[in-house]
Order: sequence, then structure tokens, then C-alpha cells
Amino acid sequence: MENAELQDLSQGELAYRRLHKALRDGLFQPGDRLREVDVAAQLSLSRTPVREALRKLESDGIVEHRARIGAVIRRLTQTEVVELYEMRVVLERTAAEMAAKHAIPAEIDVLEHLNARIGEATNDVPTASAVNQDFHRSIYLATRNRFLLESARALNNALMLLGPTTLADEARIKTVYAQHARIIEAIRIGDVSGAGEAAESHLQTSLRHRLKVMST
Repeated sequence: MENAELQDLSQGELAYRRLHKALRDGLFQPGDRLREVDVAAQLSLSRTPVREALRKLESDGIVEHRARIGAVIRRLTQTEVVELYEMRVVLERTAAEMAAKHAIPAEIDVLEHLNARIGEATNDVPTASAVNQDFHRSIYLATRNRFLLESARALNNALMLLGPTTLADEARIKTVYAQHARIIEAIRIGDVSGAGEAAESHLQTSLRHRLKVMST
């Protein structure tokens, strides 16, 4: 189904989708220069749709154009990172609370499965990072609220600008696994305030770790 959908896209839209996925997967990092010829070769596309995709990413606030350099992936300042996490706390605390009200057993099983995969990926940083994104997305899906989902999608562009994942060592992954488990348990028993508090505590820990990494 996904391949059929991609076939219906214009070359510019296809380039945008592929470049967006490459950013999400960490193929390109904040501060990287995106030369049209290099991106086109890497994504197996011609330069014209890549140019169109880069313009769209610039309008999204992901890419900035620098004189004599060209397109560069934005790098967030420490102040911007703190502001971003403040918004994540608001949205994800609300998402966890609403999931505690609406999640069905099958959705909770999915959260358990994803968290187990994170716990097992102690030597596989890319997998841990990708599954972690799926975990948080699954909480939003369990809220049954399309407007909250749309707000989360709007935040995703900024999240891509955070840079390399903080799930870079076994101790960090174990911490994330344990914090996720507390969120899941609160959702399972319908503890609305407990789910919100667990989600906020998790993100505050993530912010402290992110700022520590930025300062080194």
C-alpha cells in the first residue's frame, strides 16, 4: 500500500518524503550541509525535485539557507531545546492522561511490546531510537483525539532538529525502559494523574540528559 501511495506522488513530493525520512532516521544531522547533487545521488532522484524538497523543508523551519554555503539543517540553541521540551511536557503529559482514559488492552499490549524491544536494544542505538519514537507515537494514538495528534505532528519537525539520540548507552536505555514501564502501568490501571506525572518525569529526565550531552 505504501509503494502504491508513493507512485501517486509528484517527484517533488517524493523527494520531500524521502528527505524527511532520512532526517528522521538520522541519516542527516543538524548542522549538515545539504548539497543538491549529493542529496539527489543519495536518494536516487534528480536535482530538480530535490531543490523543491529543500525549499519546502526551509518553509517548515528544518532547513536554513546560508550565504555562500547553501542549505543547512538548522541546529537548535540550548534555549530552543528547553522551549521544545516545555511543549513536549505539555503535550505528552496530556497524551498519557488521555490514554489512561481511552486506551484499550490491545493498545497497551503494543506499548509493552515496543518497550520490551527498547529494553533489548542495549547494543543497537538506531533500533532503540526508532522504536522509542514509535512508543511515544503509540501513546498519542491511544488518546482518541485527532487534535492532539495534529499538535504532536506539528512538533515532529522540531524534534528532528535535536540531533543524535540520547539512547547511546545501556544505562540510559535501562532508565528509559523503566520510566516507560511506569507510564504503561498507570495507563493500564486507568490512573490519569499517575500517567501524566510519569510522562512528565520521563521528559524532565530526558531534558536533563539532552542538556548534559549538549554541554560536553
